[in-house]
Amino acid sequence: MQTVKKVIWGIIGCGNVTEKKSGPAFNKVNHSELRAVMRRSPGLAKDYAKRHQVPLYYDDANLLLANPDINAIYIATPPESHAYYTKMAAKAGKAVYVEKPMARSFEECLQMIDDCKYYDVPLYVAYYRRALPRFLKIKSLIDENAIGKIRYINTIFTRSVTEQDKNPENWRVNPEISGCGYFCDLASHQLNLLQYLIGPIKKVRGLVDRQAAAYPAEDAVSYQILTDNKIHINGIWNFASFKNNDHS
Repeated sequence: MQTVKKVIWGIIGCGNVTEKKSGPAFNKVNHSELRAVMRRSPGLAKDYAKRHQVPLYYDDANLLLANPDINAIYIATPPESHAYYTKMAAKAGKAVYVEKPMARSFEECLQMIDDCKYYDVPLYVAYYRRALPRFLKIKSLIDENAIGKIRYINTIFTRSVTEQDKNPENWRVNPEISGCGYFCDLASHQLNLLQYLIGPIKKVRGLVDRQAAAYPAEDAVSYQILTDNKIHINGIWNFASFKNNDHS
C-alpha cells in the first residue's frame, strides 16, 4: 500500500449524491483533486464535467481506471454495482471510497474487503458524520464522562409514504438494487455513528414488516442492540407513518 502526496479522484456514477457533498468538495480539500468522472448514460458525464469544471469524463469505467494519474476511485452508484466496481478499482491499484450502504448484503461486503486486501489497496465507506463538529463534541462529552455513564439509548425515525416512494424507478426501495429499503440507505448513518460514539455492537435482534406495502422493500424496522460495554439501544424506523419525526 503506497502513500500518496495528492489524492487524484475519479468518480464512477456521478448522480445526485455527487452534486454537492462528494463531488465539488473534493477540490476544496488540501492535497485533493477531482480529475475525472464516469457515467454510463451518454452525455451525462460530459454535462457533469462541464458544470463542475472536471477535466476528464468517460462513459466506460475501464477507460477511467486505465488513467495512470488517478489514484483513488469514489463509487457513487446504487449498491447493486458496488462490489463489481470495487473489484475493478482494486485490481487497477486504486484506493476505493464507496457510498453507503456499502453493499446489498453482508456477503458482498466481505467480498469487497477481501478484494481490496488481495490487491493491497485501502477501502473506505462514506460515513462522514463522525467528523462533523457537533458529533465530535458529543464524543468528547461521552469520553470525558461529562454527562455521566450511558445506560440506554432510544432512537425514533418516522416518515410518511410519498409519491416518489411508489415510483417503480426509485431504486432505494427496490431490494434487488439497494439490498433493502430506506432503512439501509438512511439508518446505516445512524448505526455507524452510534458505534463511533458508544462502542462496538455485540448483539442485535430486530423485526421488519411492510405495513403500507407501497413498494417492494420493508417500510417498518424495529431493533434492539446490546453493545460491548453493556449499553442497550432500542430503535424504530418507520416509513409508513402519518408524520415525519427524527428523534434520538
